[in-house]
Amino acid sequence: MSIYDVELHTLEGEPATLATHHGEVLLVVNVASRCGFTPQYEGLQDLHVTYAGRGFSVLGFPCNQFLGQEPGDADEIREFCTSEYGVTFPLYEKVEVNGENRHPLYGILTATADASGAAGDVGWNFEKFLVARDGRVAARFRTNVAPDDPALVEKIEALLDEQESPL
Repeated sequence: MSIYDVELHTLEGEPATLATHHGEVLLVVNVASRCGFTPQYEGLQDLHVTYAGRGFSVLGFPCNQFLGQEPGDADEIREFCTSEYGVTFPLYEKVEVNGENRHPLYGILTATADASGAAGDVGWNFEKFLVARDGRVAARFRTNVAPDDPALVEKIEALLDEQESPL
């Protein structure tokens, strides 16, 4: 199954898939409003704005699996993200990223290893998965890698420079 085939819902509950993002470079991030890493929203928004014109998008997936750090409902999450961080990138339904109820999207994403070779469960909020224009998961960055980290930015730019693969 491709990431473009996974059934999702927007934060507002509307059915969706990532097919609307086919041909874009994506940064998929499990987000939370009450986490020590929540200020990463600012850097994620900066990336989204900086590279949107080149076919890039950040996609946020709220997750409450790590110490209950995303307890709000959709309206509370949207209000927090827009009022505190000016988030304009797409936000999707609250999901589980680990365990028996892991969302199918994260089933695909977590098969990808990070720079140290570790795949599997998401370790914490704000873990980042970089998806190439053709839908392949190209890189995984753990929570402690900030959105402006040179390794992440260089990988985004390299993927943006790649030609879209024919299907």
